[in-house]
Amino acid sequence: MDQQELRTKIIGLLEENAVGTLASVMNGKPHSRYMTFFNNDLTLYTPTNKETHKAEEIDNNPYVHILLGYQGEGFGDSYLEIEGKAAVREDADIKEKLWNDHLKPWFKGKDDPDYIVLEIKPSMIRLMNNKENSPQTLEL
Repeated sequence: MDQQELRTKIIGLLEENAVGTLASVMNGKPHSRYMTFFNNDLTLYTPTNKETHKAEEIDNNPYVHILLGYQGEGFGDSYLEIEGKAAVREDADIKEKLWNDHLKPWFKGKDDPDYIVLEIKPSMIRLMNNKENSPQTLEL
C-alpha cells in the first residue's frame, strides 16, 4: 500500500470511529481516558472542560497517544495508534464547529468559558491489523 492509499485508509477509520483512548502524562506516568474525537483530515479534536486533569497535563507535557478503531469484534479488527502533540484551543470558531447537544450535560453552551477543545496534530499514525504488511506507518 502506498502512502496515499494508507492515508485514505486512515482517514476512513477516523471517520468510522469517534470514540477512543487519549493518553497524556500525569506525574511522569501515562494517564488514559476515553474521549470522543472529531477530525479534519488528520488533525484530531476533542472537547473537554478547562478544569480537567487532561488540560493541566497537556499544559505540562503536550505529547499524547491515541488509540482509535478497535470494535471488539475479534483479533483482526483494524485500529490506529496515533502519536501527536496536543494544544488547548479556546477560539470561538472551533468551539462552534464541534458544539452539539451531547455536550449539554457538561457545559452551559458553546460560549461556556470552561468549554475548551484539545487539538491533536499527529506526528505518526500506525495502522494496525490491516492484514497487508501490518503494521503500516504514516509519518507526518
